[in-house]
Amino acid sequence: MPTYEYRCTTCGEVFERRRPMAESAEPATCPAGHPGARRLLSVFATVSGEPSAPAAPAAPCGAACACHPG
Repeated sequence: MPTYEYRCTTCGEVFERRRPMAESAEPATCPAGHPGARRLLSVFATVSGEPSAPAAPAAPCGAACACHPG
């Protein structure tokens, strides 16, 4: 069962709840008992110990046209 993050619209507390995906968008009750907490958009990030390769220069057309084969 996934864990979702919510913020209480009354007291502002951020908390987590484990609930089925089918119930993820439904409002939750915060630990202080206030109803109507809204789900937050969770952000996932990873960090690697290796430096990343430099990015290729962007083409003005998005590099998806015939002027940039390959």
